[in-house]
Amino acid sequence: MELDSIECVPSLDLTDEDEIQHHHHQFPSITKPHNNNSNNNTSVSSTNQPGTTSVHELLECPVCTNSMYPPIHQCHNGHTLCSTCKTRVHNRCPTCRQELGDIRCLALEKVAESLELPCRYMSLGCPEIFPYYSKLKHEAVCNLRPYNCPYAGSECSVVGDIPFLVSHLRDDHKVDMHSGCTFNHRYVKSNPREVENATWMLTVFHCFGQYFCLHFEAFQLSMAAPVYMAFLRFMGDETEARNYSYSLEVGGNGRKLIWEGTPRSVRDSHKKVRDSHDGLIIQRNMALFFSGGDRKELKLRVTGRIWKEQQNPEGGACIPNLCS
Repeated sequence: MELDSIECVPSLDLTDEDEIQHHHHQFPSITKPHNNNSNNNTSVSSTNQPGTTSVHELLECPVCTNSMYPPIHQCHNGHTLCSTCKTRVHNRCPTCRQELGDIRCLALEKVAESLELPCRYMSLGCPEIFPYYSKLKHEAVCNLRPYNCPYAGSECSVVGDIPFLVSHLRDDHKVDMHSGCTFNHRYVKSNPREVENATWMLTVFHCFGQYFCLHFEAFQLSMAAPVYMAFLRFMGDETEARNYSYSLEVGGNGRKLIWEGTPRSVRDSHKKVRDSHDGLIIQRNMALFFSGGDRKELKLRVTGRIWKEQQNPEGGACIPNLCS
């Protein structure tokens, strides 16, 4: 389903009179990487310890330029490359074009085993130093690694820290940016029975000094009719996300559904959250019932709020901190 056939109508207040309607926008995929500069704290480098630079260069695959891990292959002339690229070059050395065969460079593998290198995100504040073979595993889960763009309407490859991604979402994806911890959105779609997979415009909220992404979409649930789902993601790590809670409510004709939970971190992909059904799910027939009228047009009003859980110093229980 093309995005330009879907209308999203957001409103900041909880009153019908102040409701603001607008069509959502369609944007091309953004595939450019985040270009860092000297004034940006999100630059990522693979700085090495003194004395290890030349060895590190030896461990760089000449084809993909990634660090090589066992098995490291070499040709008869001693040129090396990683096992992944060995199949890509059709068993021919990319340097001298000689046949590679099945020769392992055991000496280089042993040298790599003796190295200790800093995390590639050292410039972002990670102080950890790891053995060469453990470094890659740590970097995959490093708390200081850059975040992926949370935009769900396209396969966007941009990465960066949260302030950069907020600017990127606003400037490049043109998402709706709002301040405050309560929201009231209307999602409108004509011919809703034709909708199988659709994504409405992402909305970003700023409250408690943090950023939250509100998603709303339709998708097919096995062989059943499409369902509508709304959920919130926190722009930060999972440990920080647990400090917040949110509620979503949808209803009409004297009926309503309420969802309450903890926002998922943007470390979890949009697809992962959606496929886990961790949010407010509305069956299509129920959504059309809430819409009223002749059920030929989807008109869902989703209201919600975000609050911060505060630890009670006496009893240890969490008490909500609602923003004004």
